[in-house]
Amino acid sequence: MELTGRVALITGGKRIGAVVAEELARRGAHVALSYARSKDEAEAAAEVVRSHGVTALTVEADVSHPAACEHLVERVASELGRLDVLVNMASVYKATPFDDMTIDHWNESLNVDLRATFVCAKAVVPHMRRQGGGRIINFADWLVKSGRPRYPGYLAYYVAKAGVMALTEALALELASDQILVNAVAPGPIMAPPGTSEEESRAVEQATPLGRWGGPMEIAKAVLGFIDSDFITGETIRVDGGRHVK
Repeated sequence: MELTGRVALITGGKRIGAVVAEELARRGAHVALSYARSKDEAEAAAEVVRSHGVTALTVEADVSHPAACEHLVERVASELGRLDVLVNMASVYKATPFDDMTIDHWNESLNVDLRATFVCAKAVVPHMRRQGGGRIINFADWLVKSGRPRYPGYLAYYVAKAGVMALTEALALELASDQILVNAVAPGPIMAPPGTSEEESRAVEQATPLGRWGGPMEIAKAVLGFIDSDFITGETIRVDGGRHVK
């Protein structure tokens, strides 16, 4: 897909999302970014997008609510005139010991990571059909792609991301005749979470065959690769520095 003049929506517009947004803008796409609480980060990312001569839009949206997902999509399509690319990046990543888990913890992960991915995708499809096709790029996790959990405390997150991978495959089949290609990125050690100690960071590097954190540009490259391709759909690709083979 040629991105010049197209419109992309990214849910979750900070850290890695901001880098993805800039790379889409470099290719000529107008970019909308949604945020729940990180308004300053989303606005900063939007300014970078605008510096490339394209339009940027930020929208506050709590995607844990289906109505907010639908409103988000309709606002972006209305204000920017079309919608060609959806990047579902919004996620909840919190450790909760199993014995402390409640239904609220379960819902928090499932509603954002899985349900919002479906609702946003469902909402963009009519707009993509009008354009003759589109791209939906979801975010899973390298552990899910590798087929087994490794870290206790992330039960709901793991299940949600496993659902995202299954959803990606099912949507790809459902939407193939519309030329809407659906794929997923499964990040590994890309950026150290806030609060990561030097010792913890080194341990991740030692456990990764390439011996380093990947950096957000590697995720942007994967997203762009899926956008560029006209013949890859239903795929989940790990971007993990070989972590899954060690």
